[in-house]
Amino acid sequence: MIDIFTGAIRSGTSVLYASLGELIAQRAGVINLGTEGSMLAGALGAFAATVYTGNPWLGILIGGLCGAAMSSIHAFLVIARNANQLASGLTVMFFGIGVTAFFGRDLVSKQINGFEPLAIPGLSKIPILGPIFFNHDILTYLSFILVPLIWLLLFKTRWGVILRATGEKEEVVFAYGVNPKLIRYLAVLAGGFLAGIGGAQLSTAFTHTWVENMAQGRGIIAVALVIFASWLPYRAMLGAYLFGGAQALQLVVQQSGVHISPFLLFMTPYVLTLVAMYIVERKQRSRMPEGLSKVFTGAS
Repeated sequence: MIDIFTGAIRSGTSVLYASLGELIAQRAGVINLGTEGSMLAGALGAFAATVYTGNPWLGILIGGLCGAAMSSIHAFLVIARNANQLASGLTVMFFGIGVTAFFGRDLVSKQINGFEPLAIPGLSKIPILGPIFFNHDILTYLSFILVPLIWLLLFKTRWGVILRATGEKEEVVFAYGVNPKLIRYLAVLAGGFLAGIGGAQLSTAFTHTWVENMAQGRGIIAVALVIFASWLPYRAMLGAYLFGGAQALQLVVQQSGVHISPFLLFMTPYVLTLVAMYIVERKQRSRMPEGLSKVFTGAS
């Protein structure tokens, strides 16, 4: 059981970064289905930078910038050109899958010295809780801190009020003297940067490898988690770890020798995550930001 909970955090960290980034974008009224593409760009950029420089920290920075660059395409299309957000996001996602497969084909066999699990002295020896929470890579520890920081940013700062107002009533923000388009640009780019870091964590800390389409739908899961988590960081964190736990459970079942179709096991984390988040949302609904409701209803 401890292995499952530990695996939940290790497998869920990349999704958590992407979810937090998407949460910022959606709070500003922009949904980005291209998060998957940003994660893949971040994973490839970070892995390539680490291969050629030997510095995983530089790789993380490059990965975040690659994720932001991918999301900038979506930002330009939907903010500057008023493109349909869902269509634009899907386009960016497939573009990210294709371009990373093309440029990453020579890196498949490469090996890196990335981030290794770092046991926190003292805390890692606590029974049960120690192995689960205090024996991870540095990016996982940073994600623990990032969740409350983003909550404080959104709900306890002037910038957070402006960001949330942009996702609700952009004319109010404009009347206040702030350009809502600029706020949306910054939110989408920040979301892409965090998604890129999520992808970078996947390649430089979790797997230490690069393979084509290694995100395997994590970006789409991140988008869904934000919606079903009612646009709250701590609930997105729980959803990310739920997805990671389902993946860890899948590996435990495979190793136990139970004869179940591998295709069924592969889809289990995605199905369990969506079902669980749907149940939670049914019990505690939160109102969707008005800017997003216009996207789904097709209102102008």
